[in-house]
Amino acid sequence: MSVHQSASATQARMTVPQVMARKGAEPLVCLTSYHAHTARLIDPFVDILLVGDSLGMVMYGMESTLGVTLDMMIAHGAAVMRGADSALVVVDMPFGTYEESPSQAFHNAARVLKETGCQAVKLEGGARMAETVHYLTQRGIPVMGHIGLTPQNVNVMGGFKTQGRDAAQWPEIEADAAALAEAGAFAIVLEGIAEPLADRISGQVGVPTIGIGASAGCDGQILVTEDMLGLNPNVPKFVKEFATLGQQIANAARSYAEEVRARRFPDKAHTSSMKTVIDNDPPNRVATKGKN
Repeated sequence: MSVHQSASATQARMTVPQVMARKGAEPLVCLTSYHAHTARLIDPFVDILLVGDSLGMVMYGMESTLGVTLDMMIAHGAAVMRGADSALVVVDMPFGTYEESPSQAFHNAARVLKETGCQAVKLEGGARMAETVHYLTQRGIPVMGHIGLTPQNVNVMGGFKTQGRDAAQWPEIEADAAALAEAGAFAIVLEGIAEPLADRISGQVGVPTIGIGASAGCDGQILVTEDMLGLNPNVPKFVKEFATLGQQIANAARSYAEEVRARRFPDKAHTSSMKTVIDNDPPNRVATKGKN
């Protein structure tokens, strides 16, 4: 029995109320996932799997998340759900699918939940999205908020810049967190926020905060899985690499190429033989009378 099978056999899937109950308690462990294989590997060890719109950059080579579509998120969300048994699965709402109106957000978020089977959606924005968060949660769609460095607003922010390093920014960011919690968000991602401010917000709001480039004082942490596995050649400052799979993959590809070119692969151990012995001699010719 695999590690995944043994864990999932005894552990039910995490729920939104269970996540909320972790406020101020054991930190929530969160990672991103974009396909079934990775989800199956990491699911036993995390509380939340986020199908992030970061897949646009990680999986598709985009320069930002802005080109990600709803159909892409649904396809990857469904794949992660097929690989995960115990984690709460949250799917990002991509840029342009929820900002126009609460009804637009509900229509698209309902599609995500119905077509993937996930438990919640995540959207970016603070006070300006509070009405939408309230609208969704009142209609049965759990919402995770996301404030601070919000990648979908990269053009407005002028790049991926840490927020709250200037104390003058604090009141607005604090107000964003309070508005989301009041509107019904079950958790709030604090991304790229100066550590003292992240600590302050975590102490102010009544729902779990999940840090990424923020503070160990948050109620949980999230990283892009590919970043922490060492697959990103341009790793952000806030990421700790827990493995160096990028170099291992390159080394494996080099070894494979060398063996193929030298005809050392495949060998007998990696090919199949026939069940019966084949006579390699040419077939017997039928003798013809009267001819030599």
